Amino acid sequence: MEQMNWVMNPHKVHNVNPHDLDIMSPREVLRAYHFHQSLPMYQATALTSLPNMAINLGLRHIFVKDESTRFQLNAFKVLGGSYAIARYVSIQAGYNIDELTYEQLLSSHTKQRLGEVCFYTATDGNHGRGVAWAAAQLNQNAVVFMPKGSAIYRRDRIIEEGGTCTIEPLTYDDCVRLAKDTAQKDPQGVVIQDTAWVGYEEIPEWIMQGYGTMVHEAVMDLRAQNLTPSHVFVQAGVGSLAAAVTGYLRHVYQEEQPIIIVVEASACDCICQSIKADDGRIHHTEGEYHTIMAGLACGEPNPSSYRILSQYVDVCISAPDWMAAMGMRILGAPLAGDPVIISGESGAVTCGVLQAINKYPEYQPLKEQLHLDENSVVLLFSTEGDTDPEQYQSIMREI
Repeated sequence: MEQMNWVMNPHKVHNVNPHDLDIMSPREVLRAYHFHQSLPMYQATALTSLPNMAINLGLRHIFVKDESTRFQLNAFKVLGGSYAIARYVSIQAGYNIDELTYEQLLSSHTKQRLGEVCFYTATDGNHGRGVAWAAAQLNQNAVVFMPKGSAIYRRDRIIEEGGTCTIEPLTYDDCVRLAKDTAQKDPQGVVIQDTAWVGYEEIPEWIMQGYGTMVHEAVMDLRAQNLTPSHVFVQAGVGSLAAAVTGYLRHVYQEEQPIIIVVEASACDCICQSIKADDGRIHHTEGEYHTIMAGLACGEPNPSSYRILSQYVDVCISAPDWMAAMGMRILGAPLAGDPVIISGESGAVTCGVLQAINKYPEYQPLKEQLHLDENSVVLLFSTEGDTDPEQYQSIMREI
């Protein structure tokens, strides 16, 4: 059985660096949060407590932010895509982002100023569905490219939201390049992608700020219980979500910094490899990415995100597929008395990793390094539900 590997961050710093963390400042996150609140379909997702799992693992609390109900799209990704599109539209239409509302986006003035726009993106499914949904709200078009091996079910959900979607004979990272190149040839083309490159940094940063709504909701719920997380596990593909979580929490908990653990799929652990190399460069994972964690199947980190992760994350974990499957089963068939959480492959991997660290003797050194004990308050993000129902049921039935 493939083992989990980890690397402690040799360059983690403890003081906030405003030049690196400003994109996830409370002011920027609250801008996104207030915009999302203006959407008529907005409702905060649940922060679910798993008390019996916590007792079983010898921890004080385990909380899971369950994103399966987000805007009825079964994943958190829509938060980033919708906010980035709103920011783009606000600039084109001359609106103040601090006062932007859903009603303004739908107004005839906005349509007149904006004209016809086509939003391009690459996705494993969740981000593309969110972009297609947000574009449809504005009566605009979205073109989505998915990598080879993508689930037909996920493609069909994007098409249902009004997007044009194709599965290409390419890796995810090559689909990103395809979206970029195709948009450049379209006079009305705009790329909405959560990874950055030279000359394309602003929109990925808006996407990260959109993800901040999820983190802010979790912080408010914990504060309502007079709790501060001691440990935060967050998954990473290109790293935008992980950096959004890390950046915002570093602002919020300046005096009581939680230990932040980033989890990647072992088949494409580019952030772990970059931190491990310790040479000041970003390292890509080459080849094809064979993993059930489609949402994490990315081999090239977002440079904007990596600047945050390389300094502020405590440890990076490279997790095999069986840990994601174990996390799905733990959440979907929990200990008696704990609520059921439907969590997909990319959403559940942090739960599987937490279980392995606390229950498997070979990971005892990591447990000690992380100081996981009876005082620990652990926060996890289940970033998707059963976005591929057939695979979800297959994994849940496995013994």
